[in-house]
Amino acid sequence: MITGITGKHGLGQQNEAGRRLIEFCQENSMCITNTLFQQPKRWLYTWTSPDGQHRNQIDYILCSQRWRTSIQSVKTRPGADCSSDHELLITKFRIRLKRMRKIHRPIRYDLTDIPSEYAVEVKSRFQGLDLINRVPEELWTEVHNIVQEAATKYIPKKKKTKKARWLSIETLEVGQERRKAKGNSDRGRYAQLNAQFQRLARRDKELFLNKQCMEVEEDNRIGRTRDLFQKIRNIRGKFQAKMGMIKNKDGRDLTEAEEVKNRWQEYTEDLYRKDNNIEDSFDGVVSELEPDILRSEVEWALRSTAKNKAAGDDGIPAELFKILKDDAVKVMHAICQQMWKTEEWPSAWKKSIYIPIPKKGNTKECSNFRTVALISHASKEMFKILQGRLQQYMERELPYVQAGFRRGRGMKDQIANICWVMEEAREFQKNIYFCFIDYSKAFDCVDHNKLWHVLCGMGIPSHFVCFLRNLCKDQVATVRTDHGTTDWFKIGKGVW
Repeated sequence: MITGITGKHGLGQQNEAGRRLIEFCQENSMCITNTLFQQPKRWLYTWTSPDGQHRNQIDYILCSQRWRTSIQSVKTRPGADCSSDHELLITKFRIRLKRMRKIHRPIRYDLTDIPSEYAVEVKSRFQGLDLINRVPEELWTEVHNIVQEAATKYIPKKKKTKKARWLSIETLEVGQERRKAKGNSDRGRYAQLNAQFQRLARRDKELFLNKQCMEVEEDNRIGRTRDLFQKIRNIRGKFQAKMGMIKNKDGRDLTEAEEVKNRWQEYTEDLYRKDNNIEDSFDGVVSELEPDILRSEVEWALRSTAKNKAAGDDGIPAELFKILKDDAVKVMHAICQQMWKTEEWPSAWKKSIYIPIPKKGNTKECSNFRTVALISHASKEMFKILQGRLQQYMERELPYVQAGFRRGRGMKDQIANICWVMEEAREFQKNIYFCFIDYSKAFDCVDHNKLWHVLCGMGIPSHFVCFLRNLCKDQVATVRTDHGTTDWFKIGKGVW
């Protein structure tokens, strides 16, 4: 017995591995809980030799010495069917858990088949809206409430789909027989049933995977790409990094919910904080108003908005507007037109939810995540209209060789050009040099004041620039973590 490390109720003789385990416990202030309680030998041994003649205690449960008094019992369950020569080892402990605050989860609607009652009610309530000379903030708030109330009333919530059980009924029945054989200590019968169970389980899994592959091929044949990639991800089982633990600036691990949230807010706020050394020298004087927003532009923007995307802070996905068709176009045209005239944006359209997506490297470092912003789907329609109007100015400013973010000039063409250059250089035995530049956090570090001056220098109308400037004014964001969302903070730079 070693004080603080082991008790006096162990089983068997100590060997070299046992001495190394004790040294490990001494270095890490841990204790071996198996040796603390006096129990019959059948609850102490953890391994049985294949011939059933020898039984030893070779599996242990360690805990910090700080929590030693919380351990109430440690014993094996010889009758448990683990399909192993090791016995199931169970610890019973008493601990007081901290009360966790309820995490607010965003509402996700089942949009596979939207009930017709939803569209009927929303359209009838849209008929009573006053769309002329309304403040954009008030009009959008009224539209948002109508859509949200109808969606909550008629559209069911999206349910989590459980993974398919690939074990057949025949295999499960064999598993039950195997468990009974072990409980009756019939080793011969148990070995026979265990081999049969393993054989049937391999057969069932192969059949399940073959069925999944046939469904993937069918989805690929008829062009259901969303279902195709979803099934591939389910089969592959890609690891998803969790944000339950993160490091602070000093490199200390943070595990408490509030500490993790505060760290994410601190990091993201520093990333998008405005540089105080740069003064806002943009005068913001509108010399001439641009043409009004056309109904055809709104119709095109609504039609081209992508489906199956995560909603922003308002919780309204694009599908709830697309199903309304002309009624949604009429209302959204009125909102966009009032915004264009008054140069005011609804406050809900200035809110963003940042989702940290892990990149390469240690996932405990905030810098190894990229932040993807979720914005209001209704605001995307205005952004598409602005993008369409900006396109004519951008095309005459961007060089011909610019390939990124341009229609008809993808990166695949540039890669093909590089391959041809390499082949020619290899054929004529010429040296070739490439320079690849990767800007760290390029989109997150764009200064707004410089952006307005650049846009004006490119000939963008002042009305356009002031409208974008008012969007970035008083823009706020939050970060969604595994422990909930952080507090709202201001955004001072970066592009959306």
